[in-house]
Amino acid sequence: MNLKPATLQRIDEVITHYPVKRSATLPLLHLIQEDIGHIPDEAIEWVADKLELQSINVYEVVTFYPMFKRKPVGRRHIKVCRTLSCALMGGYKVCNTFKEEFGVELDEVTPDGEVTIEFVECLASCGTAPVVMINDDLHENVTPEKARALAAQIKAGTASRPAPPPAAS
Repeated sequence: MNLKPATLQRIDEVITHYPVKRSATLPLLHLIQEDIGHIPDEAIEWVADKLELQSINVYEVVTFYPMFKRKPVGRRHIKVCRTLSCALMGGYKVCNTFKEEFGVELDEVTPDGEVTIEFVECLASCGTAPVVMINDDLHENVTPEKARALAAQIKAGTASRPAPPPAAS
């Protein structure tokens, strides 16, 4: 596993904040995903070794929390809410619009590595349903027309760009 030296340094530093190494599992997984974009099996085993755990203990955490991705996602991660408020207000149509616009099924990555579309549980904005998150940007009251406009912005490279990596200190 090729982690950046800065990530390895942060990992070693984070572990010192916990009286029991096991408690650093979530922060370490976040740091790894931030660095390489997902949590492969190799990372699960590496974290387990680092924290003196069994691999299954780390695997349980990775598979329990939906924010951890087991495989790479596109640079633009489109999350469409599928829970009741959003479903009633057209969330399924919005999701299908994104799939049509980018020519991929759910959880696939476009051939250029740019986009992944995921149907997710509640994005906590029921009053402005349907809602979509593109990376960390929330879009409310999304109609199929608005989804097409967002897709056009993504294709043009002007919507929800990934944040630049933090400057080395």
